[in-house]
Amino acid sequence: MFVSPMPLVERDTPFDDERYIFEPKIDGHRLILSMENGIARLYTRHNHEVTSRYPELLRVPILDNTDVVLDGEVACLNPATGTIDYESMIERYKLRKPMSIREAAIRQPVHYFVFDILRYEGQDLRSTPLVERKKILERALSSNRYMSPLLYVEGTGIDLFETIRRSRLEGIVAKAKSRSYVDGEDVSWMKIMNYERAVFQIAGYRKNQFGWLLRYQDRNVGILEQGVPSAHKNAFYGVSKSLKKDEDRDFVYVEPSIQARVRFRHWTREGTLRSPEFVDFVVS
Repeated sequence: MFVSPMPLVERDTPFDDERYIFEPKIDGHRLILSMENGIARLYTRHNHEVTSRYPELLRVPILDNTDVVLDGEVACLNPATGTIDYESMIERYKLRKPMSIREAAIRQPVHYFVFDILRYEGQDLRSTPLVERKKILERALSSNRYMSPLLYVEGTGIDLFETIRRSRLEGIVAKAKSRSYVDGEDVSWMKIMNYERAVFQIAGYRKNQFGWLLRYQDRNVGILEQGVPSAHKNAFYGVSKSLKKDEDRDFVYVEPSIQARVRFRHWTREGTLRSPEFVDFVVS
């Protein structure tokens, strides 16, 4: 049984409010786990079944082995540091061959952080207030090496966000205690991201689709596609004609004299930006 997951609305700043619970935002991908007649199936938020990709999650530690629908985030942990490793998660997700998946389940296992229970013991719980669903989840689901209820705090989002920021983790999630689980966006479920910010040079642009080539400390670090207003695009292209240096099949290269302030999720292993978004031009 697939249930469409309730999405998060983005908010810029953390806050304190006793009407809310606050959770760490896990840097993996959303996963719905449905178990009927003792058989577990796994679905992405877009209703793609991925049961075969995570065999370590198929023994669900539900006390009475009853039918259940869980909502959470699946992630990979770095065995050396214990921190969440998004790139390892993507590597696991892309595996298709059964032998490779079985080997990865031993060498690079995932962990399912469960933050909601939507069905239990034959009852649809989506209309039940979140704080009550949390209590049911804690009673129903045990922890094991591969699966556990996600920890949360009540009321104190600012302190949790500061802890997340110091640890360079992804962010936090705020959820209204009284809210039911709905199909579609609702402002009572919010994510507050821990973005990094820096200034980059624009060293070129794509020919066939929008994208600015970003440069940092004399090396290319990614393509900026998101968050650029039309007025800023037009201003850049008006100036860039006089800065052209070279071109190839895909890019026009310019003198890197135009700078942009960018926010992004983090640096990848290859030294590129994950999910860069335009903030503004830097005017010197």
